[in-house]
Amino acid sequence: MILRKLSSYLSLRCDLRRTLSSKTEPQIAEEIAKLLALKAKVTSEDGTSSSKCKLILKTPKGTRDYGPEHMALRNNVLSKIVDVFKLHGAETIDTPVFELRDVLLGKYGEDSKLIYDLADQGGEILSLRYDLTVPFARYLAMNKISNIKRYQIAKVYRRDNPTMTKGRYREFYQCDFDIAGRYDPMVPEAECVRIACEVLSRFDLGSFKLKINHRQLLDGLFEACGVSSDQFRTICSSVDKLDKLPWEEVKAEMVNEKYLSPEIADKIGVYVQQRGHKELVDKLLADENLSKYQSAKDGLDGIKLLLEYCEYYNVADKVSFDLSLARGLDYYTGIIYEAVLCGGEADGVGSIAGGGRYDNLVGMFDAKNKSVPCVGISFGVERIFSILEAKNTAEKTKPRTTEVEVYVASAQKNLITERMKIINELWQNDFKAEHSYKMNPKILIQLQHCEETSIPWAVIIGEDELKRGVVTLRHVPSRQEEEVKRESLVDELKNKLRK
Repeated sequence: MILRKLSSYLSLRCDLRRTLSSKTEPQIAEEIAKLLALKAKVTSEDGTSSSKCKLILKTPKGTRDYGPEHMALRNNVLSKIVDVFKLHGAETIDTPVFELRDVLLGKYGEDSKLIYDLADQGGEILSLRYDLTVPFARYLAMNKISNIKRYQIAKVYRRDNPTMTKGRYREFYQCDFDIAGRYDPMVPEAECVRIACEVLSRFDLGSFKLKINHRQLLDGLFEACGVSSDQFRTICSSVDKLDKLPWEEVKAEMVNEKYLSPEIADKIGVYVQQRGHKELVDKLLADENLSKYQSAKDGLDGIKLLLEYCEYYNVADKVSFDLSLARGLDYYTGIIYEAVLCGGEADGVGSIAGGGRYDNLVGMFDAKNKSVPCVGISFGVERIFSILEAKNTAEKTKPRTTEVEVYVASAQKNLITERMKIINELWQNDFKAEHSYKMNPKILIQLQHCEETSIPWAVIIGEDELKRGVVTLRHVPSRQEEEVKRESLVDELKNKLRK
């Protein structure tokens, strides 16, 4: 019986697909109603309503819930990143979680297939944002802004194959810092490199390095090796896989899937497997083959200047010139960079931050093609969370999930109103404070709560203290206690919490 119903349902769905284009709107609605009714019958073997079937509770693939401990860690990480952004004079903006689909299409190269499209709900074809860079460029063009230093922290969405244990999700946060405006070469880029190093140094992530390259150098390199200009971007996306795949597999993709000749692929391989510092730049500047192409020379000159500026910012030891770095997104036009962690819990995590220069992206949204030069850095904070969570688990560290500074406790019965008077005074003076919601809580349970949640101070009252006009102030970690005059409690706590 069920098989017959299922067969009928599938047959009706196929018929609906074939005839939908020729139907009027009322006819389409009627066909859909038939399909939904039949689907409801198939769902349950006994013919009952599908709404009565057991609901499977799970988060969608590539997403996760964050409990109090995870959120405490997350908020701590994000606050440290924002502190760095503010240190460099950035202001913040926000943009919609979805954009017109045409805004996003044609900006990400082969990665465009990972964009989440939404159903038409009101005459606009929309998609969830893939990153924060393209919406930022749309924002600049729409508001005629030519100079801004901005940061934005928000969720983005990619219909990717998730690897949850390595911080690879379909819904995740990005933290972006961008500088828009016309400035002297490599000065904004050097600051972005410095910001990347500052952010990663604020967390216990182990050693890291920042790989840099230049899109103009890659274009000149491809041209020198004999790649046609219409293949630059697709070959670029293959080269970008060298951080995950050996050269032989990348070469096979170029030859078998992108129809590049083996001879040209071998020429590319000679270059893209090199990495170093200033000495590599000088070596490539002296290369007779590359020196024939202006884009290659311009790219090398830019990298040389950036490496010099990195020395002044004391981050040169963290930077590596890596010709395998390509960053597959189509909108990059100049310097590109990517931060990777080295060893330990970072194995297999991949890139933890990346960015570069994208001078033509804003012009794509301007009727007169007016360009606004931009450069930025984006942090994949989910990967930072994954590493820090693993560390906390290994070290059995439990982060604080609240910021309560003071707990008001009572040692005897019928003192709830006195607790309320004290805690109300603490709230009025901006103390983060709480007390038990029970009328007559046991003192040991109250003090145990303070210790389990790492509340530093407890104010304890009893009948004797009330008669004498004092309270007992307990330092929870050391369990040391002292009596404080009731009228001096606020000042005493302020002094204690400043230390």
